[in-house]
Amino acid sequence: MGINIIDHPLIQHKLAIIRDIKTNSKDFRSLVSEVGSLLTYEVCKNFQTKKIKVTTPVAEGVFQTLATEVVIVPILRAGLGMVEGIINLIPNAHIGHIGLYRDEKTLEPIVYYQKFPKELKEAVVLLVDPMLATGNSAKKAVEILKAHGAKEIIYVGLVGAPQGANNLSTAFPEVEIFLAAMDSHLNEKGYIVPGLGDCGDRLFGTK
Repeated sequence: MGINIIDHPLIQHKLAIIRDIKTNSKDFRSLVSEVGSLLTYEVCKNFQTKKIKVTTPVAEGVFQTLATEVVIVPILRAGLGMVEGIINLIPNAHIGHIGLYRDEKTLEPIVYYQKFPKELKEAVVLLVDPMLATGNSAKKAVEILKAHGAKEIIYVGLVGAPQGANNLSTAFPEVEIFLAAMDSHLNEKGYIVPGLGDCGDRLFGTK
């Protein structure tokens, strides 16, 4: 387990455009989805497989398929931006949701929604949120998932700050973290620097 920074050239190229203040919401949404897909390719490389019999147009053979269910759980709102890219790679995955918002004074997460598929307990759970800032929302989400029986949880995000990554990994060392970049620090408002701004607002054009 640990913190994994995926510095593939295509991911870094797309992330640079995502960061640009001039990138419009349409392009921002598309690129966040694409980076989510590229990150998931790396996340899945150690997934276990099982052998199955398949009849091709030529002959019968034994081939490999995923051995476990996958559940994608975005943290609302911003996590929704990565779901399409992930589901394109794993179309049979199920999707749950956790709704959290951050108290602007305390920076602590407030839970307002949670709903999960029945497969959660036996699945590999991809907890998805583009920004790992303070880590408080991610910690709360992991607590909720564990309370509902999730056993294997992987965090997938775009950009993190050292404070948030260390906060999550200290609280839950068994949760592996995958990010496209680890940025410098948090500012006084708890935003990642240099970051990419408010991901939810940029995804949905609300600011």
